[in-house]
Amino acid sequence: MIQSIKKYLYGLLACVMLASCNSGETLQTYFVDRQETPDFTSADLPTSIVMFDKATLTEEQKAAYESVEKLNFLGYKIKDSGNLTTYNTEVAKVKTILNDTKYKDLMEFNDRGGKVVIKYLGEDDSVDEFVVFGSSKDMGFGIVRVLGDNMSPSKIVTLTKAIREADIDTTQLKGLEGFFKNI
Repeated sequence: MIQSIKKYLYGLLACVMLASCNSGETLQTYFVDRQETPDFTSADLPTSIVMFDKATLTEEQKAAYESVEKLNFLGYKIKDSGNLTTYNTEVAKVKTILNDTKYKDLMEFNDRGGKVVIKYLGEDDSVDEFVVFGSSKDMGFGIVRVLGDNMSPSKIVTLTKAIREADIDTTQLKGLEGFFKNI
């Protein structure tokens, strides 16, 4: 009797463990698996890359800026028509990852022949991660993961207005010059 209970419990435990494992690729594993791949460019960007006078920020913009901890960038540049197949395969993988129900839609728009999608993880008032995915069949694609703590979509939108007028510290973009060249 005890043996059969043990077998039942072990079987139940095995089922629970298998059910809890996610066999699908996550955005984080996608980044890690490709950051050292020759066709990809990756960089961790500090928030200090954006330089502006914090005294000119509203309280809402300051709170949004302070809620952002770091940005991760991964890009794939189309060099010639030979890697267009790889581009299409990789874009399909990213779209599959971002179509997971845990990613909530924030915004989607077309710009200069490309498409930009912005999604987020978390609740509407407490976002843990924003994902900006832009792609163009002429240039390639890029993904930016904006990581932080208790970020708010509405506050981030107000912060983007201040960022548009801010200076960008290009010295912190080392390693990305080749990716953005001719774009």
